[in-house]
Amino acid sequence: MAGEREANVLGALAQALTDRTAAAVTAATGHSSSAAAALTALDQFLERPTLDRLRLVLGLTPSGAVRLVDRLSAAGLVTRGPGDDGRSRSVMLTDRGRAAAAEVAAARSSVLRSLLADLPAGELAVLGRLLDRLMAGVVATKDGGAWICRQCDLAACERAAGRCPAATAAAARYG
Repeated sequence: MAGEREANVLGALAQALTDRTAAAVTAATGHSSSAAAALTALDQFLERPTLDRLRLVLGLTPSGAVRLVDRLSAAGLVTRGPGDDGRSRSVMLTDRGRAAAAEVAAARSSVLRSLLADLPAGELAVLGRLLDRLMAGVVATKDGGAWICRQCDLAACERAAGRCPAATAAAARYG
């Protein structure tokens, strides 16, 4: 079947990257992948989200989000504050949490950059175009669940310049 081998290799690569990234983040911070995603999201794009908003971004159940924020709070990485409506609670990074988010970003970046280190510039450019197309397809067909960019470095994907393939595809899909 056409593409079967490529699909299989892509799946194996995705799993290896997930495993390596999770191990690097855990080694750097001592926290789980869910904690790393929460720290990154709070640092990169969530400004004082409610617990419910954070849970939606991370794809967690309400009780899972509460337990995660409890752990992060106990570690001194986040604080809770009042939400917008008096019934909800917001979550914010502490200075220590911002430092931990930076460690997460550095560990993730190191794993990903090391994978690409041996590719010449021309191949890297081709890979970039292919990745943009694949990401656009993922966003175009995604329904529910955790946000794709929950661990992204928004500066690295050049989101502000309009080069983020996920943001571009989401804008095309949702307006």
